[in-house]
Amino acid sequence: MPSSLIDVLQRHREDADPLHLPAELSELTALSQVLDRLPDPRRVRGRRYRLGSLLALCLLAVLGGATTLAGIARYAVDTAPEVRARIGLRRPPRATTLGRLLSRLDGDALDDAVGAWLARHASDPADEGAVELMGVAVDGKAERGSRTGEKTAIHLLAAVLHEGQTVISQRQIAAKSNEIPAFAPLLERPDLRRCVITADAMHPQTGHAEHVITQSGHYILVVKGNQKKLRRQLRHLPWREVPLQYRTREQGHGRREIRRLKVCTVQPGLLFPHAVQAIEVKRRRTSRTTNKTTIKSIYAVTSLSPEHAAPQRIAELIRGHWQVEALHHVRDVTFAEDASRIRTGTAPRAMATLRNLAIGLIRQAGWTNTAAATDHHRSRTDHALQLLNLEA
Repeated sequence: MPSSLIDVLQRHREDADPLHLPAELSELTALSQVLDRLPDPRRVRGRRYRLGSLLALCLLAVLGGATTLAGIARYAVDTAPEVRARIGLRRPPRATTLGRLLSRLDGDALDDAVGAWLARHASDPADEGAVELMGVAVDGKAERGSRTGEKTAIHLLAAVLHEGQTVISQRQIAAKSNEIPAFAPLLERPDLRRCVITADAMHPQTGHAEHVITQSGHYILVVKGNQKKLRRQLRHLPWREVPLQYRTREQGHGRREIRRLKVCTVQPGLLFPHAVQAIEVKRRRTSRTTNKTTIKSIYAVTSLSPEHAAPQRIAELIRGHWQVEALHHVRDVTFAEDASRIRTGTAPRAMATLRNLAIGLIRQAGWTNTAAATDHHRSRTDHALQLLNLEA
């Protein structure tokens, strides 16, 4: 999916002069201002730092690869005074100050502000008439390091654009619950027009389908054993009579894989609301080390009609769902999320949101290697600062 910021942000990868933003962008809200407008949980008396300045510092540190509160505090100390002055800090804050702030932030407000800002940058304003469908993957991730004693780990459900691994919405799952009740609140604010929601086998729920359609979106939902009647109905469709519509062959990760896709228009009576087509994907995977071959059939339902998306695009949307897993991998490997010992209050969620924001900015800048991007922004603080001044 094209991005209106690609050409601008691409310059962060080069030793270029400071950015000169287009006039139409400079009239809008900067990311630093968005952070400053969040609800401040602190008492007015005794405040030494502006909220936006502290959050901007945290984001700059995360962009530079900081993974802990101590790391953010060290980043503040090591940063030049003129850099701190540009974000409104007269002196470097302590790690305890940052920890108290992050642990008391309104997680929903932070996620809504960051998600809306990133979502506006994910589409090209000059391409509003485009009909290309955008994939949005819904999946959850546990913050394993936030588990303490009998307290379970914080679990976050996110909506992620397939293109750019950009998180446009995030919600925390209530304790002793699961992802199902959080699905509708997650997709309440984002504009789902031109969006196709993809989700794993937990989410082919009738209420989820109704919510997506009510929000003017579409869905592709994988159906497995937890929906026995629906899966049985899909398996018994006359797939042998349906011609093969799309096929891919790939090699990598020590295996060869062939995927065959068939799409079948379904008559009324399928046990799922607004389902227009059924999908069968047959995956033939051969290990290059053992030469063992496995064949697996995957079934899904979609509200997309043949006029909305060709079989090739449906196949791309199904594969694109796994970009959310790639995002989780980056957060764990590059930003050491699962190893984090930040546990107090909303701090684990706030740090996850800052990581999402950093990765979204890095991807929109054209970087594919996140580790290289963090090294670059650690040494080129001026480039990282310009990200906060880009207009929404």
